[in-house]
Amino acid sequence: MDIVLLVKAAIMGIVEGLTEFLPISSTGHLILAGSLLGFDDDKAKVFDIAIQTGAIFAVILVYWQKIHSTVVALPRQPKARRLALNVLIGFLPAVVLGLLFGKAIKEHLFTPVVVASTFIIGGFIILWAEKRPPGSVRVENVDDMTPWDALKVGLVQCFAMVPGTSRSGATIIGGMLLGLSRQAATDFSFFLAIPTLIGAGVYSLYKERALLSVADLPMFTVGLVFSFLSAWLCVRWLLRYISTHNFIPFAWYRIAFGIVVLATAWTGVVVWAD
Repeated sequence: MDIVLLVKAAIMGIVEGLTEFLPISSTGHLILAGSLLGFDDDKAKVFDIAIQTGAIFAVILVYWQKIHSTVVALPRQPKARRLALNVLIGFLPAVVLGLLFGKAIKEHLFTPVVVASTFIIGGFIILWAEKRPPGSVRVENVDDMTPWDALKVGLVQCFAMVPGTSRSGATIIGGMLLGLSRQAATDFSFFLAIPTLIGAGVYSLYKERALLSVADLPMFTVGLVFSFLSAWLCVRWLLRYISTHNFIPFAWYRIAFGIVVLATAWTGVVVWAD
């Protein structure tokens, strides 16, 4: 296996892990990083989705105590069953709409203008969400969410199929706008990511299996490992950050990054793959 390719895989893994759970769009960053590295063919697109699984293992590790206690308590605790049901309800809209529109979205919306626009629009939505009055919070804890709350967050998550939107941004900021506290929205976003991203990774690998071979295993392994490590650091940092800070810095970052994406597209610095 080419050492240069493994280095590229490691860089892409780091980019995935650091951006997957922040409201800044991992897809947009992976598209840009892949273009800069010349790592943007059809196999690389499968790689980008598959290494999300590494990031999800980091979430499982960080939330292991909560996940384990919920699974163990399922037979006897209504609260545990409600959380599991809420995650399932929130997951289903992405499955249905992803199967219906996923191919069309990949064919028509993976362009610099779309990515830049969603980055910028998302930034202004975050600024708007952070101006909510204090009394707008209805749900302080993820265990207090109703199935209706979960369905609404699941529907909002579907906006993340548009590149540059950010799955985490859609679910966290969307959850806040729907009445969840910053902590509850963040926790549910992480729990919802587990079936969503594992499902997307497995489905992508199965669907594009003809592109892959045993020789690709080292590349995927390196990407998964670096995605896991960087995501583990990022998730731990984010949980500390939200206890005392808001998401406004991420909003301005999105706006600035969107402008950079437009500039690179217009000047031809980055070769974008549609």
